[in-house]
Amino acid sequence: MTSTKKDPILVVIQLSGGNDYLNTVIPYSDGLYYDNRPAVGIHEDRVLKLDDKVGLHPEMGPLKKVWDRGDMGIIHSIGYENAPRSHFRSMDIWHTCEPDKLGTEGWLGRATRDIDPNKENVLTTVSFGPSLFRALALPGTPVAVVDDLDNYGLLPGITDELQRTEILDRFARMYSPAIGSSAVMDYLGQTGLDTLDGADILKEAPLMYSSKVEYPDTSIAKKLKGIAQVHMANFGSRIFYVDHGSFDSHSNQLGMADKLWKDVSEGLGAFLDDLREHDVSDNVAVMMFTEFGRRTRDNGSGTDHGAAGAAFMFGDCIKGGQYSEFPSLEEKHLDQGDAIPSYDYRGLYSSILEDWMALDAKPIVGGTYEKLPIFS
Repeated sequence: MTSTKKDPILVVIQLSGGNDYLNTVIPYSDGLYYDNRPAVGIHEDRVLKLDDKVGLHPEMGPLKKVWDRGDMGIIHSIGYENAPRSHFRSMDIWHTCEPDKLGTEGWLGRATRDIDPNKENVLTTVSFGPSLFRALALPGTPVAVVDDLDNYGLLPGITDELQRTEILDRFARMYSPAIGSSAVMDYLGQTGLDTLDGADILKEAPLMYSSKVEYPDTSIAKKLKGIAQVHMANFGSRIFYVDHGSFDSHSNQLGMADKLWKDVSEGLGAFLDDLREHDVSDNVAVMMFTEFGRRTRDNGSGTDHGAAGAAFMFGDCIKGGQYSEFPSLEEKHLDQGDAIPSYDYRGLYSSILEDWMALDAKPIVGGTYEKLPIFS
């Protein structure tokens, strides 16, 4: 008897730059929120209320619809201890699950290896953006990196395998003096050839796609449409990764955040609608995260780097609701003016890896952490 069970798919959206937690999931009923934010506080009349305590940013209307149908989870106060408040270090920690030392292996690189240990599919993991995110990096594990799916291809005009190998060898000699020969060769060996093979396959995805859903003309929407195209082409891809930003709102935060959240919400809303229209949404989970939240008190026109943040999950498979606890804004409960994380991000990763992807989370995240009952 042929099995009709679909493989679970994970889509990760990275909000680069440190999205402002308190202006995304807004504690509109708490006077301390407005006391601390005379410049950037969002008036209660504009908040998209979820309950009698919190609501969403006013430009998150398309995602409020996802919430209303029960397909959106909010994870409060997520992060890790002793936040360094550095973009680069914080992203390293989220990407490698190594808060105490500099990690070299991405958590999703390890997951990719576990999903496809024999590297039978060069498209198991696909990243949309100009470069490979550290979360996906693992020597010897191929990842297809796509900047523009409509014009995708790495050395697309070169079909001879020997010629491709020679060109990769030239790249290796060119870059080895700068970053070390072993690091270059680890990637530009078979991994480089696998990437070329992936390019040949992926360029067919747009030709196989048709949809009535109209995506906005924005960079994030274009990337998410590309993910939809690859997913619907049935190439066996299991992990997709995309980023958007920067959310680094030290000044002019209100106008800046309005535009960012309008683009993310409309793009993600269209993506989820597209999957549902084609009846391919039931095995897709979307995780959205940022490296840290921002300061409780504004700086006059924006907010500076903080600690606790919010993460989100979307999909038919998600048990909608709020998870973990919203942080106290009382000064005695803050650390250097920041809301303190109360839920370890590796717990969310573990929930996704074990309860959705059916993988062993412990070796991937480096331990055992509290999971969330977020999957229905």
